[in-house]
Amino acid sequence: MRIAVTSQNFRTITGHAGKTRRFLILEADGRSEPVEIDRLDLPPDMSMHEYQGGNHPLFELGLDAVITQSAGRGFIERLSRQGIRVHATSATDPMNAATDLAAGRPLPTAAAHHQDSVQLNAGHR
Repeated sequence: MRIAVTSQNFRTITGHAGKTRRFLILEADGRSEPVEIDRLDLPPDMSMHEYQGGNHPLFELGLDAVITQSAGRGFIERLSRQGIRVHATSATDPMNAATDLAAGRPLPTAAAHHQDSVQLNAGHR
């Protein structure tokens, strides 16, 4: 499973997915430690919030999922149209969260953010 993790510091899971410009790209099978295969460090105009084009770098990575601490409806809908599921969580460790997601284990529920954000894990399978 190929997973992008929002991580402004490249160490922990961070929120505001639509404004995030840094992503850890992981391969995870749910049985062993995920492998970091890439990092995205995008310029400010390439955050999903700012970018309005069709060929965003996130869409070209063959992603199955994005893990974040918070995401607005617009971010979720744009990624959904590309076949990418968004999972919001209160977890902070990218490797543990990716392992759990790939193994089908539920992620810790995301903390409440603001009115635009959506709780995403209620129907996680």
